Amino acid sequence: MIAPSLLSADFARLGEEAAAAHGSDWLHVDVMDNHFVPNLTLGLPVVQALLRATDIPLDCHLMITEPGRWAPAYAEAGVRNVTFHAEATQDPVSVARDIRAAGARAGLALKPGTPLEPYLAILAEVDTLLVMSVEPGFGGQSFMPEVLEKVRTLRGLVDTGHLELLVEIDGGINADTIHAAAEAGVDCFVAGSAVYGAEDPAAAVAALRVAAAAAREPTTA
Repeated sequence: MIAPSLLSADFARLGEEAAAAHGSDWLHVDVMDNHFVPNLTLGLPVVQALLRATDIPLDCHLMITEPGRWAPAYAEAGVRNVTFHAEATQDPVSVARDIRAAGARAGLALKPGTPLEPYLAILAEVDTLLVMSVEPGFGGQSFMPEVLEKVRTLRGLVDTGHLELLVEIDGGINADTIHAAAEAGVDCFVAGSAVYGAEDPAAAVAALRVAAAAAREPTTA
C-alpha cells in the first residue's frame, strides 16, 4: 500500500493535489498541534473538506496532545485510519477502542526512539502500527534505518499468527529507501516529497508500488 503524505503537497490546492495522486491506497494527513510536535498544520475542518473532495480513503496521523479528546471526531467524520502517538497518552487502549467504536481503524504510532516492547501486549487493540522513520514534525527528513528492527519484530509476529495488524512506515520513504523497508516487512508506505516532489505524482505512486512489491518477492536460488 502507498499512502502519499499531503504534508508535502500544496496546501492551497489540497483537492487538486489529492486527485493528482490517483491510484493511491490511502492519503496520509498529518495533523500537528504545535504542542506534541513543533509544527502546526491542519485540523478537523480541513479533513472534513478533503473527505468531500476525494474518494481515496484518508489516513490521519494525529501528532497531538490529548488524542483521546480529539481522535474519535476524525473517525466519526469518515476517516478510514486514525493514528495517535503512544507517547501522547497514558491510556492507549481506551483511545484505540474509542476510535474503533466511532467507525475507523485505530492506529498506534511510535517515534524512532520509542521501543516496541512495552506496547506488545496491547497491539491486539489496534489495526495499524505506524513506525516513524524520522522524528515527527517536519517533512523532507532522512530515513533512519535503525527503526527497521521494530518492523522485523512486527512482521514476525504477524506472519506467525500472533498479531493481526498493518505495519506502516512514515519518514524518508523514496525510491532509494523503500526496498529496505519492504524487505523488512512493511505493508503501507507513507511517502511525501517522493510523490509530491515528482512531476507526475500518480506515476511516482505506481513506481513506489512496483519497487515495494519487488522487494517482497521471494528470491530463487
